[in-house]
Amino acid sequence: MSDWKTIIGLEVHAELLTESKMFSPCPVVDSVEAAPNTAVDPLSLGLPGTLPVVNMQAVEYAMMVGLALNCEIPPVNQFARKSYFYPDLPKGFQISQYDRPLAVNGYIDIALDGETKRIRVRRAHLEEDTGKLTHEGDGSSLVDYNRAGVPLLEIVSEPDIFSSAEAEAYSRKLRALLQYLGVNHGDMSKGVLRFEANVSVMHKDDTAFRTRREIKNLNSIRSMVRAIDAEVAWQIRQYESGGAVTPATLGWDEAGGKIVVQRYKERADEYRYFPEPDIPVIEVSRDWVEEVRAHLPELPDAKVVRYTADYGVTDYEARRLVEDRAIADFFEAMLAEGAPAKQAVNWMLGGLFRTMNEANVGYDEIGRIRITPAMLAELIALVQAGTINNTTANTLLSHMWESGQMPSALVKQLGLEQVSDTGVLRETIETVLNANPDMVAGYLAGKDKLIKALMGQCMAALKGKGNPQAVTDLLAEALEARRQ
Repeated sequence: MSDWKTIIGLEVHAELLTESKMFSPCPVVDSVEAAPNTAVDPLSLGLPGTLPVVNMQAVEYAMMVGLALNCEIPPVNQFARKSYFYPDLPKGFQISQYDRPLAVNGYIDIALDGETKRIRVRRAHLEEDTGKLTHEGDGSSLVDYNRAGVPLLEIVSEPDIFSSAEAEAYSRKLRALLQYLGVNHGDMSKGVLRFEANVSVMHKDDTAFRTRREIKNLNSIRSMVRAIDAEVAWQIRQYESGGAVTPATLGWDEAGGKIVVQRYKERADEYRYFPEPDIPVIEVSRDWVEEVRAHLPELPDAKVVRYTADYGVTDYEARRLVEDRAIADFFEAMLAEGAPAKQAVNWMLGGLFRTMNEANVGYDEIGRIRITPAMLAELIALVQAGTINNTTANTLLSHMWESGQMPSALVKQLGLEQVSDTGVLRETIETVLNANPDMVAGYLAGKDKLIKALMGQCMAALKGKGNPQAVTDLLAEALEARRQ
């Protein structure tokens, strides 16, 4: 395997969050939840006599993405007809961009294993989405044209990605950028963001790329990683056994964990691109570009710099916080509630993420969980005030997850207040020491580590609610008194 190098180029298709479709005023609806074929119009259905009108909001959204990807925005871009025949493409051609795209020559910097790598972005171009096919068990297919005509931005990388891990890092970074810009919500389960991976391998003695195959319509980053690994392994086995690799369009069978050949690859000239005669070229002035640039929000890399500078978090912690906009929003909402930054980071990346993992809830769903930023900020405040200790706080977190109640209310309801009364603590400690004479004798004879066991016994006797620092100090005092 070490003789082979993986070569990957990614094509990412992102639906843009406009109210209407790319070339008509027909509304954009949720293609999963809306009833089939209820958001269609003559242009969506490709009926004769219709004329497309460019959605300029989609153009500006695409420019925002291009700028965020460090792309050049050419002064002129143009739409073209891409001809192919498939049931979900009602016109028999797709309006896309070919030789004059909206954005070119950009890049994304990814962080992996403590190192930064630059992945070049070849182009980002606008087009219209197709409809959606549902394949029935009897061999028939149903078509829903609600999605037909929705603004779609295709982002094409250069073949600079050399592993599935790099592909994952690139995809997560790109998904975050789209979310931060507010142009795509990133819900891959609904098909609003789809990945296609062009995969090939090179032997260490090769001087040129070998044949690539394209894995289409990957609807989760996890599926993309698994599909790439499976395809790379297959290609290497094929070459090492003396076989050949033929260009093909592939699918990924998630349930079976295997690659499925869908059809052998078309050539670009088979699409018969030519300029769309019904849409004039779009001239993009430098003033327009700068106006769009001025409205860009703070993006993930800028947040990393700010978080490390202003809040004293590590680079790793900052990158974890910004990898999804919902996580960054949750963190900043906690700060607005008065939570100290370091404690907010520790509780988010520690207790909260652990609880979410145990419940099999994705980090991007943090905005929909019962625990709110205000609740977690109050939990931190209770610990800092000495009302509860960290052990109790973790227990409380589980109750908050299940009930959605504020921690202060749960503390009273469940009787979880921390015990700091020195009289109660001394009495408990004396009871524990009297019940464990051998451990006490061992400690006094020089076995210092036994104090941890005695501390555990004391905390258990206090049902985990003792003030740890107070118990530690009073236990040491009581043991020293017995030495005399």
